[in-house]
Amino acid sequence: MDASSVWQAFMTMTRGFSRRLAAFSLIFGAALLSWSMTPAQAQSNFPTRPIRVIVPFAAGGVADITMRIVAESLGDKLGQRLIIENMPGAGGVAAARAVLSSTPDGYTLALLSNGTAVSVPLFKSLPYDPVKNFAPISSIGFFDFVVGTNVESPYKTLADLIKFARENPGKLNVGTISVGSTQNLSAALLKSVAGVDFQIVPYRGTPEVIVGLLRKDIDVMIDNYVGMKSALLDQKITAIGATGETRSVILKDVPTLLEGGVNGYDVVSWNALFAPSGTPPEVIAKLNAALREVLVLPDVKQKLLDLGIEARASSPEELKARLVDDIAKWTKVIDQAGIPKQ
Repeated sequence: MDASSVWQAFMTMTRGFSRRLAAFSLIFGAALLSWSMTPAQAQSNFPTRPIRVIVPFAAGGVADITMRIVAESLGDKLGQRLIIENMPGAGGVAAARAVLSSTPDGYTLALLSNGTAVSVPLFKSLPYDPVKNFAPISSIGFFDFVVGTNVESPYKTLADLIKFARENPGKLNVGTISVGSTQNLSAALLKSVAGVDFQIVPYRGTPEVIVGLLRKDIDVMIDNYVGMKSALLDQKITAIGATGETRSVILKDVPTLLEGGVNGYDVVSWNALFAPSGTPPEVIAKLNAALREVLVLPDVKQKLLDLGIEARASSPEELKARLVDDIAKWTKVIDQAGIPKQ
């Protein structure tokens, strides 16, 4: 090969190497740019994969059904499926740990309830602080409790009930589900606020409370609407009061305890969606906006109403304030009732 041929071959090889080097530089530069933009893009494009929602209650319960109703429409709104995972028991600690150990990116969320506020004063210690460790997104729904009597009971009104309790200290029996439940604490709060003395009889579950009321083992029961719905519709139980500040949207003819003369009494339970603390504000805002749109859909509102739940969204700030207020409220009730910490 002469010198001219060698030089031509060398130049061809060099040009090929230069092209490969330029291509590599372009690809490498694009990769660096893509990597550097990933966090912002991930937030603006959220969600790009399914979202896991951990529910600290068993499947088939009110909280679980509530989340599944909302999840279907929320998934449609966000363009990604919401996967419900039930982790009941241990006072919600296992569920909370699962959420808080996840990456705070909006892909693992928690359904929390008024029970979360109750757990703070009820347990000797919790491995987390619900106010500091969770980022509130929005409330989902609110519901109060129903004060019911046997249809054959002499107590036809709240006034009848309070009058008897004041004139006969300790003789009235009020049934609720387990000690430390919001229903149970609602009864304890009633004793305190109304200034009356009665016996609170705890049962394992709502069906047992209803049986106790129908057998006249207890005089009154306090529970949520959906648990009492069949007995109310069958006219075996009479609703004489509701625990909310205003009348229930379901039982509009039933007066509140406030109307019945129990000043300062207001118990409303709730379900809400939370994320781990540190979740980007843009993700929280997107989830909040989507929930607001979903919770005003007529079919979602009606399905929740059938469960006794009034669908209502909130801002993250409003939800945090409610959580803080409820912790303070139930701490006082538990201390006054002398309920031992678990």
